[in-house]
Amino acid sequence: MKTIELIAPCHFGLESVLKREIQDLGYEISQVEDGRVTFIGDMEAVSYANIFLRSAERILLKVGCVHAETFDELFERTKEIPWENYIPKNGKFWVTKATSIKSRLFSPSDIQSIMKKAMVERLKKVYGVSWFEEDGSEYPLRVFFMKDEAVIGIDTTGMSLHKRGYRLLQSKAPLSETLAAALIMLTPWKGDRILVDPFCGSGTFPIEAAMMAANIAPGMNRSFISESWDNLIPKRCWYDALDEARENIDDKAEVDIQGYDIDGDVVKSARENARAAGVEHMIHFQQRPVSELRHPKKYGFVITNPPYGERLEEKASLPALYREIGESYRNLDAWSMYLITSYEDAEKYIGRKADKNRKIYNGMIKTYFYQFMGPRPPKIKRSEEKSC
Repeated sequence: MKTIELIAPCHFGLESVLKREIQDLGYEISQVEDGRVTFIGDMEAVSYANIFLRSAERILLKVGCVHAETFDELFERTKEIPWENYIPKNGKFWVTKATSIKSRLFSPSDIQSIMKKAMVERLKKVYGVSWFEEDGSEYPLRVFFMKDEAVIGIDTTGMSLHKRGYRLLQSKAPLSETLAAALIMLTPWKGDRILVDPFCGSGTFPIEAAMMAANIAPGMNRSFISESWDNLIPKRCWYDALDEARENIDDKAEVDIQGYDIDGDVVKSARENARAAGVEHMIHFQQRPVSELRHPKKYGFVITNPPYGERLEEKASLPALYREIGESYRNLDAWSMYLITSYEDAEKYIGRKADKNRKIYNGMIKTYFYQFMGPRPPKIKRSEEKSC
């Protein structure tokens, strides 16, 4: 198969996690930038990346880079791209999103309009038509302008990859599935260690952790816009990726994953979401406040997304809440705690400075991933093999 470049956008600050995931799939990284990782693969990589990557937001098929300081330049450079290699005669195409940073061309709507016109002009000549019905498969474009350089990609995903298909019900301020998965992968947690989320909300942290422990591919129960691209991606690529995803599932994985929330209705929603994800049997959900966070065993993990207090009336309750978090954590024996919050006084009221603090953007909100590291469990000594 022909080699192509694919672009995987992700949350700012989590590029290293996505890079490692892509490498684990066996693909070569060609570039890492703020908020996206570009890698080399083939058309089969489109299906594997969409189905297996946990921290990517979507997968784009890179079709070109152009330099443009005027709209005339943008029109001409866009027209030079061989769109006929990607979009068939009946294809539906449009620029679904344009972003611009430090560039002379900064109007998203104008960028979208000019590029569409340029594509139409080229394809009219190539296909010998004066009008496009656009009643076939969809080929939405995304454009990233940075200092007058535009990277252009065709979206192979459709609905964002955080739409795993299991979150039927959600709490007021849910954490996206892709962000939750990336944050778990930033920790040393593995399926043989205890994991508790005392502010589980929709259950995203426990569900994503259970899916990792059972080796359930995040995209195996949803569809993708490029599945209908018969001109580019053979159907067998999707069948092969799905077959491999099903074969990899470990239904018998034994884990200790727990999710608590003070709101009983929210806990019911989390259970429903876990059932939809196929991991309900792996997670213990319970209505319980963080002040009652207890566990008899050592070396566990708290991974959680406590309230931020974004609304003014909620901010007054944050000091007491974060004191409770700190007290409960101190009562756990040799545990680690990882929490994401925009509350800048979190360490002050928890009563301990984090060992590491990582800045991450959750949408437009600047958050901090505080990492309080406990001791590692002792290594289990292997019994000496008996001599023959």
